[in-house]
Amino acid sequence: MDKLVVRGGNPLTGPLTVSGSKNTALPLMSAALLTDGPVSLTNIPDLKDIHTFRRVIEVTGTEVEHLPHEHRMTLNAGTLDRAEAPYELVKRMRASFYMLGALLGRMGKARVSLPGGCAWGPRPVDLHIEGMKALGATIDLDQGYVVASAPSGRLDGGRFTLEPSSVGATINIALAASLARGGSVIENAAIEPDVVHFCEMLQAMGAKLDGIGTRTLEIQGVDSLSPVDFQNCPDRIELGTYMIAAAISGIPGKPVDLIGGRADHLGDAFLDAFRRTGTGVEILHDRIRVTPPEELRPVSVRTEIYPGFPTDLQAQWTILMARCAGNSKVHESVYPDRFKHIPELQRMGVNAIIVGDEVMIEGGKSIQGTNVMSTDLRASVSLVLAGMVAEGETHVLRVYHLDRGYERLEEKLSAAGVDIERVRYDEWADPN
Repeated sequence: MDKLVVRGGNPLTGPLTVSGSKNTALPLMSAALLTDGPVSLTNIPDLKDIHTFRRVIEVTGTEVEHLPHEHRMTLNAGTLDRAEAPYELVKRMRASFYMLGALLGRMGKARVSLPGGCAWGPRPVDLHIEGMKALGATIDLDQGYVVASAPSGRLDGGRFTLEPSSVGATINIALAASLARGGSVIENAAIEPDVVHFCEMLQAMGAKLDGIGTRTLEIQGVDSLSPVDFQNCPDRIELGTYMIAAAISGIPGKPVDLIGGRADHLGDAFLDAFRRTGTGVEILHDRIRVTPPEELRPVSVRTEIYPGFPTDLQAQWTILMARCAGNSKVHESVYPDRFKHIPELQRMGVNAIIVGDEVMIEGGKSIQGTNVMSTDLRASVSLVLAGMVAEGETHVLRVYHLDRGYERLEEKLSAAGVDIERVRYDEWADPN
């Protein structure tokens, strides 16, 4: 197993390049199943989740040419002949459940295992299933599989209201509705940049969508969709993570350049809160320039669905607040139990206490390097951030979580001035 060893006290000088968005790439790969010709996708990050989902797609008979180092993938679903996504692969990541909408839309049937993913939080698929029913699908559960079919071989279309709004369910229903006989309406649709970019790809393929980027998404089904060449957007959560990294471990007054990101995808709530810490942010044509202040100011935040403060940045924000002179709190309203990183940070000396769905943070205390355990994707990167500003050496164990969402993180950080390396270890070895 791999771990990251971080030696604190080495300033981040930059630059850092933002990779393509994992959370957008997976829906784009799903959309490629809706046409029978080759779809070429670029700016696809080289991540475990991408490789896993590629294997899920290949099970259907779809031909996939993946060039990870070129960040390119070509999918040809002209050979698709199996409407199934097996448990052995789907259990590894929740986003594999997009196969339900893609296969149901393309083939009029699907057999998809209930998903797995990060070990935190209730993220049920009820909304996805009820959405498919609203489009005319019949749904049965069979030994852990969702078995769906369109009674006449093709979905009719329909109207469905998402309560609460859900990125995954919006994407899944849109996949199924694009090739339905009639029209569909998704009320309270998600408006995250991941969803907008995915919808723009569907449009480029010939799908008829209105209301992209609004809470009411209207989809008129078409008989077929066409192949397309399409570029993935940059990862907004990786960008936000790097902005926080620059603020806490950069040299005060010296700018750190982050290349290739899109600040507008972060939403005003994050950008406003970030600037209120005293950190300078300059949005240029091809980069975002972050200038650490002499002293960080505490700013309390509440996570919300987009365009609110991203839940995927609250663990990282906790480290930023731990470096401020003063007290703050982080209120998690999206996934209230998403605090698995707090006990590990407490072991490092971070004075943070969980009170219900909030974390109270007393900033300005020293952070000590030690062995810490990754529990999920965003928690793991918060431990790396803590190690960057800790005294001594931090060993972040079980970084396979991290590898699901951050491309070559240790290589990027090392090139930007951080003392960090990947090391193999035996988790079950006796201590010396």
